[in-house]
Order: sequence, then structure tokens, then C-alpha cells
Amino acid sequence: MLLLGVISVLVLSVVLYKLWQFTVEGVGRHKALQAAIAAWDAGDRSAARGHVAQSRSYLVPVMTMAFDGQVDRARLEAEAEARFARLEGGFRLMDSVAQLAPLLGLFGTVLGMISAFQALQEAGAQVDPSILAGGIWVALLTTAVGLAVAMPTSVVLSWFEARMDADRVLAQKALQTILAPQGHGNAGEAVGVPAHA
Repeated sequence: MLLLGVISVLVLSVVLYKLWQFTVEGVGRHKALQAAIAAWDAGDRSAARGHVAQSRSYLVPVMTMAFDGQVDRARLEAEAEARFARLEGGFRLMDSVAQLAPLLGLFGTVLGMISAFQALQEAGAQVDPSILAGGIWVALLTTAVGLAVAMPTSVVLSWFEARMDADRVLAQKALQTILAPQGHGNAGEAVGVPAHA
């Protein structure tokens, strides 16, 4: 029970930190960035840069590098992945807790049941059902606590992962649009190659 209590406090701290980090970095809030991508795709470079300047998304540096055409696609994808990896820090801990908390609870239940049956054996012929019932109740409590820790952790982790997956798709689409816009006459400018080349 004590171990599960410590784990629950640790997970709550990680969840609160991730919520703060997602808010500060603008995860899932890319309206200005999407407007910039749409403007770039339409050939309006100045409007695209104006929208990017207004965006507070953590993907802005990557999009700016793509606009400037200073690096190739592989480098841009690596830069984006580095930002995703930083925001996904703590996910593995939450995943481990979601998997291990029920097992820790079950382990506590098994130990409690062993203790309860030992007490039953020591009582001999003078068995008090309340002793057995009390031991089983305490033993099952650890499983309930383990599940109570694991289930919310799993739900929150799934939500975090869904937000990051959506951002990853957005980044891939944005890079593809910037490097190969519909206005093919401006494609050279998008990747930093003169249009007459």
C-alpha cells in the first residue's frame, strides 16, 4: 500500500508537469501554424511568415527552417522528432506504472491471503470467521488501490499520446507542403533553390 501510494504521488506529479509543459509548448494549438502552411501552399510567402510569427507552437523553429530552405528534409524531420521526444519524456514511466500497479496490487493481495490463511491455521479448531474475513478484506484492498492507480494513468497516457500523434501528423503534412507546395513555380524558393535553376 505504501509503495502504491508513493507511485501514485509520482505519477500525479508527472501528469501535472506534462499538462504544464503541453500548455507552455502549445501542443495541439496550431491554428496560426496551419494558416501559415495554407498561405505557403497558396504561394503567399509573406502571409505565411506573418502567421508563423504569431504562432506560439513549439514547431515554429522547424517550420521557419523549412521556409528558409537552409536544411534538407531529413534534417527537418530530425529536428521535429527531437522536439517530439522532449515532449514525450515521462510517457514510459506512466506506461510502466499503468502495467505494474495492478501487479503490485495483486502481489499485495497474495501476501495478504497467505497471512490470513496462516492466521486461520494457527487458530486451529477455534476459528473465528471475522479474522479470515478481515484478512481477506485488507488483502483485496491492495488490488483495488493498484487498479485505481493504473486505470487513470492509462487513460491520461492515451490522451497524451493521441495529442502527440496528431502533432506528428501535422508536422509531416506541413513539411511536405512547404517542400512541395501546389504553386510549383515557387517550389524552388521553398527548398532554397533558385527558380531558374
